[in-house]
Amino acid sequence: MPDTTPAGAARRDDLRRLRALFAALAAGALLAACGGGGSDAAPAPSAVDATPAPGPAPAPAGSPAPVVLSTCGYSDFAARLLQRVNTLRASGAVCGKEGSFPPAGALAWNTQLTQAADGHSQDMSAQNYFAHTSLDGRAFSQRISATGYTWSTAGENIAAGYAGIDAVMDGWIASDGHCANLMNANFTEIGVACVPGTSGDKFSNYWTMDLAKPR
Repeated sequence: MPDTTPAGAARRDDLRRLRALFAALAAGALLAACGGGGSDAAPAPSAVDATPAPGPAPAPAGSPAPVVLSTCGYSDFAARLLQRVNTLRASGAVCGKEGSFPPAGALAWNTQLTQAADGHSQDMSAQNYFAHTSLDGRAFSQRISATGYTWSTAGENIAAGYAGIDAVMDGWIASDGHCANLMNANFTEIGVACVPGTSGDKFSNYWTMDLAKPR
């Protein structure tokens, strides 16, 4: 028989509050990204940087409209991302333990980097994993090279579960390694993709940002 005493009612209220707390914690755990330097710890977004080459190059003037692929349905995808990234680079930034970065040149959108980013986000969504290294063992640099892009330096940020361009950019900027990638003056080009997760995936979406400088 149920306990109908005041003490029993109090215990039931305590159980309901605990269940609500556990549900809220579980929901919060679905916002994640890989930690800077290639570790897979949540909840920071993920950054990996290859050996840099000296000297930034300016973004080309009069470029054609950027080619975008998967965008998770967010409008003005490339324009909004470039605006956030290049505003940050123009201002300079303090990236925690990675140090202070002076202003850097604007990045240009690149179709091949977008293809590499899109392919990785598609793969993470299709196979329900979150990592820089593909399940077939490829690193981000190999995925970029596979598009035909010949790079002298390259890097990657990934994230998962962020609801919108501003949210994922805020997460990357707040994470030391990702912020350092965004501010790296050696990078001159960028490509980004966002792919929705499937019903069985851990995360609602998968973001990949590839940054590089051509050789």
